[in-house]
Amino acid sequence: MRGILHKTSLQEAQERQLAGQKRTWSTSIGDEDRKDSPSGSGSGSGPVFTTTTAAPASASSQGSVRFQTGLHFLPPSSKLSASKIITFNASEGPSEYTQRRIFAATPSSTIDPELDLAHPVYNLPPQLVNNFASLGIKQIYPWQKNCLKGPGLLTGAKNLVYCAPTGGGKSLVADLLMLKRIMEEPETKALLILPYVALVQEKVRWLRTVVQGLTANLDPEALEKQKANSIWRLRPDHDSIKVIGFFGGGKIRSTWQDFDIGICTLEKANMLINTAIEDSSISQLRAVVLDELHMIDDDHRGYLLELIATKLLSLEQPIQIIGMSATLPNANLVAKWLNAHSYETRYRPIPIEEHLVYEGKVYHIGTNGATAQRQLKVEEISKAQIDPTRQIEDSSHKEFRDPVLNAVVSLAHETALMGYGALVFAGSRGICESDARLISRVMPQPHEVDSKTMDKRMDLLSELRSLSTGADPVLEETVLSGVAFHHAGLTSEERDLIAEAYDAGTLLICVATCSLAAGINLPARRVILHNARMGREFVGPSMLRQMRGRAGRQGKSPVGETYLCCRQDDLEQVLDLMYADIPEIASCLNTENKRVQRAILEVISVRLANSHESLLEYFSNSLISYTHDREFVEKCLTSGLEEIHDLGLIVNDSYSSFAATQLGKAIVASSVDPYDGVFIHAEFTKTLKAFVMDGEMHILYVFTPVQDFGIIVNWQVFRNEMDALDESGLRVLGFLGIKPTAVLKLAQGVPLKENTPEERELARVYRRFYLALQLRDLCNEMPIHVVARKYDSPRGSVQTLAQTCQGFAAGMIKFCEHMGWGIMAAALEHFSDRLMAGARTDLLELAKIPFIKSRTARVFWENGYRTVGAIANADPKELVLILMQAQPNKLRIKGKVDEKYEEKLLAKANVISASANRLWRKWFTSHGI
Repeated sequence: MRGILHKTSLQEAQERQLAGQKRTWSTSIGDEDRKDSPSGSGSGSGPVFTTTTAAPASASSQGSVRFQTGLHFLPPSSKLSASKIITFNASEGPSEYTQRRIFAATPSSTIDPELDLAHPVYNLPPQLVNNFASLGIKQIYPWQKNCLKGPGLLTGAKNLVYCAPTGGGKSLVADLLMLKRIMEEPETKALLILPYVALVQEKVRWLRTVVQGLTANLDPEALEKQKANSIWRLRPDHDSIKVIGFFGGGKIRSTWQDFDIGICTLEKANMLINTAIEDSSISQLRAVVLDELHMIDDDHRGYLLELIATKLLSLEQPIQIIGMSATLPNANLVAKWLNAHSYETRYRPIPIEEHLVYEGKVYHIGTNGATAQRQLKVEEISKAQIDPTRQIEDSSHKEFRDPVLNAVVSLAHETALMGYGALVFAGSRGICESDARLISRVMPQPHEVDSKTMDKRMDLLSELRSLSTGADPVLEETVLSGVAFHHAGLTSEERDLIAEAYDAGTLLICVATCSLAAGINLPARRVILHNARMGREFVGPSMLRQMRGRAGRQGKSPVGETYLCCRQDDLEQVLDLMYADIPEIASCLNTENKRVQRAILEVISVRLANSHESLLEYFSNSLISYTHDREFVEKCLTSGLEEIHDLGLIVNDSYSSFAATQLGKAIVASSVDPYDGVFIHAEFTKTLKAFVMDGEMHILYVFTPVQDFGIIVNWQVFRNEMDALDESGLRVLGFLGIKPTAVLKLAQGVPLKENTPEERELARVYRRFYLALQLRDLCNEMPIHVVARKYDSPRGSVQTLAQTCQGFAAGMIKFCEHMGWGIMAAALEHFSDRLMAGARTDLLELAKIPFIKSRTARVFWENGYRTVGAIANADPKELVLILMQAQPNKLRIKGKVDEKYEEKLLAKANVISASANRLWRKWFTSHGI
C-alpha cells in the first residue's frame, strides 16, 4: 500500500505558518494581486485546471503538482470569478493604522523591567519562566503588570475581576495567579472553568506544556531550601503538575484526587465542587478561574456560574476567585459581589478597522471598537449622503446576484490573494456550507498554488478521508482550494483537523457559525460577517463583539479588519446593533425557570445551609442579592422551598431544619435539574417493576438523556425502525406507551400533539426512543456517518448525542447508586463502556487501548488480536499492517514514497504497544501474579 508523504514533527514545526502571517502564492499570480493592500485586488480569474486523466508522477518545475486519477475536481464550467473591489479617497499621510500595517505593535520591555516574567516581583520559578519563553512569552503587557500588582493578588489574599478585549492577553493573568496558588502551597488544587468542551481541550494542551518539568531536576541543596521555605510545591510522585480535563463525553474518568489543576466545563465543575464539599476535600481548593464571566446571565447554562461562585464565597477557607471577560459592562458590581479587586483595560495590541458593507459599498465605522466621531444614520447610507471608502463591483455571475453574498465572497477572495487568513461567520450550518462552496469556486486552482501548500492540503484531505466517517462531501470540494467550513454538524475530529489546518495556514478561509467566535481560539486577519443573524434572530451586542474580536491577534497578524455585510431590510437593526452598548449582566436565578429550586436543593444536600435563616444568609452571597431587592430574593426562596418540598426532595423536622431526601441527594449527585430528576425517578421506578431484559432497547432508552436536544424526528424512519423491531423491542414500545398506530399516523404527516402536560410527556418519550434507536446502532459498531444518514441527522449531532449520553450515563450511575439500585447502575456502566468504545461487548477490552476504537478494534479482532495480551506481545511493526487495513480510504499522492506514512503509523503502533503492555502489567498486578 502506498501512503502519503509525511514530514517529521520537527520539519512541520519549522515550516508551520500562522493563519495571520503573510504567505505567498505561486508566481502565476500577479504582483498586483499580492500587494499587502486592500486596494490591490484582482478579479481572481486564471487558467482553469482541466486535467481528468492520470498525470506523470513528476511535478512541474513551476511549482504545480499532478495528482492521481480519481481525485474530484470541479469541472471548468464551475470556475467563477470574484468581483473587483475599488478603493476611494485613499488617506494621505501616516496614521496609527497605516503604521501598524508595517510595524508590529509590540510593547517594549526595555523601558520597564517589571514587564519581564523573570522579575522578582512575580516570584516565579525559573522553569516556569523558561516554559513561557519557549512558547514565545518573555514579556507581558503593561496592563497585565498593573493588573497582577493589584492589592493582594500575587499573594492570593484578594479575588480579582478583570476585563480586557479579545486578543488582549486575559488568560495569562489568570494562568499566573492560578499557578502561583498551587505551587506556593503544598497539596492544593485549582479549577479553571470554561463554557465549551473545545476550550477545555485546548486549555489542557496549553497548560500541560506550561507546567512541564516544573518540579524536576532540582539539586539537593535547592530542594531542601525550597522545602524549608515552603515556596514551591514538590511532588515526588510525578515530575510536573497534573492537569486533567473534565467534560461530558471525556474518556478519562478522573476524580478530585487525580489532578492538581482541573479544567472543567460548567456542569463538571459544579459536580466536582458539590462532591468535594460533601466529603470535605474542598479544603484543598485554593484557586478558581471563571472564564467568560459575562455568561452568568445566559438563560441556558449561566446560572451554574452563579451557583459555583456562591458556594465558594460561602466556604470559610481562602480560595482566590479570578473572573475574567471581554464584555462585562458592570464589572464593578460583579467585583463587589465576589469581594474582588476590579481591573479594566481597553488595550488591544492589534488595531481593528471596522466596516459596514451595504449594497456593495464599504463604509468605515471605527478603529479598535471606538466608533467614529458620530454615528452613521440610516438615511445617510440608504440615500447615498455619505461617501463609501470602497466599492465592490456587481458580479456578472447569477450565483452572486445577492449583493451580500457577492461582498462576502469578494472580500474573502481578496484576503486570500493577499496571503492572509479570513474567518467568515454565517447564521446557519446551511449558509456555512453554501458560502464555503462558492468561495472555493473563485479561489486559485490547484495548479496555480505552490506545491508545498498543495501537499499540505492533500495531506489534510487524506486525514479527513481516513476518519471512520470519511470526508464530508462539501469539504471534498473545498479543501484543495484552501477553504473549509466549521460547525456542529461536523464530528469533533473533523473540526479539530479543520481548525489546525487553518491555524497552520494550510487553509486560508474558514466559514463558521457564530458559536465558533466563543468556542475556540482561531484569530484571522479579516473577519467577514454574512449578515448579523444567528438563525432567524439577530445576534446580541456581546456576540457581535466576540466575532469581530477574532480579527487580528498578536503574533499572527499586524492588523485586523472586520466587515459586516447586511441587506437593505436589516440596515436599521444592524446599525443599532453596531453602536449598541453591551447590556449589563444580572442574575438569572428565579422560580419560573426552576434555577432557584436547583440552587436551594444543592445547598441543602451538601449541607451548606439547613434552615430558612441560613438559606437567606447563603443567598446574600449570591449575585441575585446584588441585582434584585431583598423582597424578590425572599419570595424566590419561599416559593422554591415549597416546590422542592412538594416534589419530595427535602423534608423539614420539628426544629425547622431542612434535609435532602434520598431522591434529593440522588438528583444532586447526578447533576440534573430537580424536575428532570423527578421524571427520571418515575421512569426508573416503572423500569424496575417490569424490565425487558431479553434485548437492548429498554436499557438503551433508560440510558438516553432527558434533555431536549431540539431534534427533529423523521417519522418515516421511526416507522421503518419500529417495523424492524423484534418481539423484545415491541414489548418495550408497549411498556413505554408508544403506540404503533400513532407512529404510522405521524409517518403519514399527522402532527405530534403537545397541548396538554400528558401529551408533552408522551412526546418526550417518543423523542427519547428515537434517540435510543440511534444509540443502539452506535453500540453495535455502526459508524457515525452511517447512523447520521440513516436517521437524517448531521454527523456532528450524532456524535454529540453519543458524548452527551456518556456524561448522562455517569450521572445516572450515581443516581442509581444513591437510590440503592446497584443492578441498574452496573447495567448502565456496561452500556456506557460500549458507547464510548462504539463496539459490542467482545471488543470492550481492546477498546481500552488508545487509537483502538470501534472499526479499528474489529479489524484487530478479525486478524487474531483478541486480547490486550496479544497486542502487548506483538511486534509494533506487525501492528502497522493492521492499522493500514483499518484506514482503507487513505488518500495517496501518486509518485510519493510510503516512508513517512508508515513512519506515522509505526509511531501510533508503538503507542498502542506501550499502552497494551501497561494494561497487561496492571492486570497481572491486580491478580497477584
